[in-house]
Formats: sequence, C-alpha cells, structure tokens
Amino acid sequence: MIKIKTAKETDIGILALLGRITYSESHSRFIDDQNDLSKYIDDAFSISKIEQDINNPNNLFYILYVDDLPVGYVKLVLNAIHKSVVSQNNCRLERIYILNDFIPLKIGQQLLTFVEDKAKALQLDTIWLSVYMKNHRAIRFYQRNEFKNVGELNFIVNGKEYENIVFSKKI
Repeated sequence: MIKIKTAKETDIGILALLGRITYSESHSRFIDDQNDLSKYIDDAFSISKIEQDINNPNNLFYILYVDDLPVGYVKLVLNAIHKSVVSQNNCRLERIYILNDFIPLKIGQQLLTFVEDKAKALQLDTIWLSVYMKNHRAIRFYQRNEFKNVGELNFIVNGKEYENIVFSKKI
C-alpha cells in the first residue's frame, strides 16, 4: 500500500538518508568527480542542513511510503524565484526522489500528482523544477506530464557547474 505523509522534524533522519541514497543513485553517473559528489551529498543531506530546511516555512517535505517503508520524498519550495518562471505564485519542485528499487512500481506518477494537488490546494498557479540536461529519463517524465522547457539554470556541485533545463507547468 502506498502512502504519502507530510514530513515532520522527527523525520529528519529519514529525509537525510533518503536524500543521500536517492541523489547518489540518480546523479552519480553524471558527476565528473566522485569526490565532488561525496562532498555535495555530505553538505546537502546532512542532518543539520535537513533540519534547517524542514524548519523553513517556505519548504514543504512529503515522504512516500510503500508498505510502511520510506522509499522516496519530495521537497517543495514555495514562491521560489527564477528569471524564466513568470509566475510569482509558484512552487519549485526542488526534489522528487524515489529509491531505484521502487521506480519500477511507477509510483513517481502518483507522487507528482500528489504534488500538483498540494500546489492547487495552496492556490498556487505554477510548478517549476530543474533537471540535468543529460538526465533523459527525467526529462521524458516531465514532458509526458506537460512540463514545458522555459529556460536553464546552472547547478553547482562542489564548484563545478552542470547545465540544467528549467521546466514549468501551469496548474
């Protein structure tokens, strides 16, 4: 059975661990230097960073469970500004990650639908995100879900820039 729950401060350890594993699974093949990847993961998914993020009222976290096992999560950032996103009443889907072993269950679609429903309930009109330009599987997923390429953004991993596509969708 699939459940999606709002993450609480008591879930920081789960979020940090899921973040470390899922980011490594989804991005390690794209990062040129594995030491850069390790440093990024240590910084971005530390307990203190996740605690800081979860206590920011503009960040919303949701954990995806399959049979009571946490297998993925979402981080939404409310009213995030980017020059390519026209709406000021938006949210950035900063993270949507699922453990590799659970991707074949096709639960990513359910998680994205959940996010869109949450954004509508918050009376937001746009969801935007960025995805690495060589991550073709993710790009196809967002295009299938009617996200439009509206620009680009450089994502920095330990000082090295990786070109990302900015996708946006009116909801």
